[in-house]
Amino acid sequence: MTTAPSTMRAIVLKGHGDIDANEYHEDWPAPQINSPDDVLIKVHACGMNNTDVNTRTGWYSKAVSEATSGDGYSKVDNEDPSWGGAPISFPRIQGADIVGTVVAIGSNSDPELIGKRVMADCWLRDWDNPDDKNSTGYFGSECDGGFAEYTKANRHNIQVVNSDLSHAELATFSCSYTTAENLLNRVGCKEGDCVLITGASGGVGSALIQLANRRGARTIALASESKHADVAKFNPTAILPRNPDNLSKALANAIGQETVSIVADIAGGEYFPTLLDALERGGRYGTSGAIAGPMVELDLRTLYLKDLTFHGCTITTTNVFPDLVRYIKNGEIKPALAATYPLEKFKEGQQAFIDKKHTGNIVITLD
Repeated sequence: MTTAPSTMRAIVLKGHGDIDANEYHEDWPAPQINSPDDVLIKVHACGMNNTDVNTRTGWYSKAVSEATSGDGYSKVDNEDPSWGGAPISFPRIQGADIVGTVVAIGSNSDPELIGKRVMADCWLRDWDNPDDKNSTGYFGSECDGGFAEYTKANRHNIQVVNSDLSHAELATFSCSYTTAENLLNRVGCKEGDCVLITGASGGVGSALIQLANRRGARTIALASESKHADVAKFNPTAILPRNPDNLSKALANAIGQETVSIVADIAGGEYFPTLLDALERGGRYGTSGAIAGPMVELDLRTLYLKDLTFHGCTITTTNVFPDLVRYIKNGEIKPALAATYPLEKFKEGQQAFIDKKHTGNIVITLD
């Protein structure tokens, strides 16, 4: 059995702030197994996500109203600046999309796990009551995550992955694809649906395209025109500009109809009313983000006169992560790896993530 050394390289978030609040350390204390259900993982790669940036900047606080990646940390009152509405403890190692090798286990785990490559589910649960949303946490928020050489997880939170994909490619899946799959489950996406996807060039957006296609739905991607060639690789039915001036006309020209049955939205912002207008009567709206701004204008007449259904989608059900791993093993979905950065260049990687000139996911590598 291999164990972790006493120290390790890690990116440590010391508090809410700008990108320099992330500190690179070469001698940070390594995690140790202290529970029968613990599994110690040598991290090979860990994907970046909006949650990392939003937590650092304090964007989840009600004191912040602008789009993500701003300077919300200057307004945070430390009352609710984490995703779950409770203060986060510092210092904290972030990173939820963990791919690594199991090097040590607690007494409740199968010894066969040693040496196996695994992915980690982003969601921490009370495994005596795993469906209780009130007792959930998030990897890299309520516990230390994967932007380090070693991390630990509950044995229930990992899945062995047998795949020809690289570590970095596997690290594009966990957060983005479970977020997307959960949203599609919540809105009841099925064969024959027509799904309008905002932010289609990002990690969640590209996942939504693939996972909705997998269900037999038609997918209409909204993305900056400079990224259309990259988005086309995920095979949406149609690609439109990010915020068409006349969305109904653009839809009619692209797919022969002015409305869609589902809006899968990770943007929010000023375009929100236009998205609702594009829904057919009885349509479903699902959101799992607000990168263009959390404050939106809602005409209640649109909501009730069109018999719309709204879904807020954050915490996944327990089947979502195992389902995702099965899709990967079966080759039903493909990774969207935009770039990799070594751990010591973490800040460069996160700045590239914030600048959003990429398509897909950015991953930190540790090998």
